[in-house]
Amino acid sequence: MSSPISPPGNAHPQAAPPLYAPIKRRSFFLYAGATAGATALVLAGCNDDSDSGPNTVNVGTGDTGVLNYAYALEQLEAAFYTEVRKGSYYAGAVAFEKTVLDDLYYHEVIHREFFKAALAGNAIKTLEPDFSGIDFTVRLAAAGAAKLGVLDAAKAFEDLGVAAYNGAGKYLTAKDNLTLAGKIVSVEARHAALIRDFIANNTFVGPDVVDNANGLEISMEPAAVVAKANAFLKEGSKLDVSGIR
Repeated sequence: MSSPISPPGNAHPQAAPPLYAPIKRRSFFLYAGATAGATALVLAGCNDDSDSGPNTVNVGTGDTGVLNYAYALEQLEAAFYTEVRKGSYYAGAVAFEKTVLDDLYYHEVIHREFFKAALAGNAIKTLEPDFSGIDFTVRLAAAGAAKLGVLDAAKAFEDLGVAAYNGAGKYLTAKDNLTLAGKIVSVEARHAALIRDFIANNTFVGPDVVDNANGLEISMEPAAVVAKANAFLKEGSKLDVSGIR
């Protein structure tokens, strides 16, 4: 039976510092994240968070499976921005760009910690990222480079996240969960637009992320999303989303 889950600040006091401390920055992004986090989750369906194979983590089924899928992607994004802030590109970035990267970092941590706390015993394990294909010392990779630069990778992660939320919405059955996903994807789309504008001014959107036939952002099915996301996860942390349908 579905049951409402209180916001993490109430149900899990130990999670309060990472969820709410960053909001003191009063940035637009973090304020928007706090608003999204105020919505309660409703868990529906069973979840088996055991590995479905030696190299994969099964996110589960029903609404719980979709929320674990979102939690997994937020883990990956939060881990990426954590590494960005350790790298030499970030250390030498211009002040405004560094401030925005800080905001994106805090925001993804808020999302990650919110899903973890709200899913509670239904949450999948902490995933181990593999960022060996990213060069955290450069802003953008040179043409033909073997590794992605920081903004190349940020664009890939943010665009993938938006497409993932867009594609997974139809699998949610609880209205509150769909509302939550809609709030978060709107913020993720702002992330994506900013990163694109950092790369090239006034290119916040493009035909690669908008379907010109209907003017809507492109959506991706979970299987297509994890085919890309799994490239940035270690063996034993790769995702199995076969239960989302």
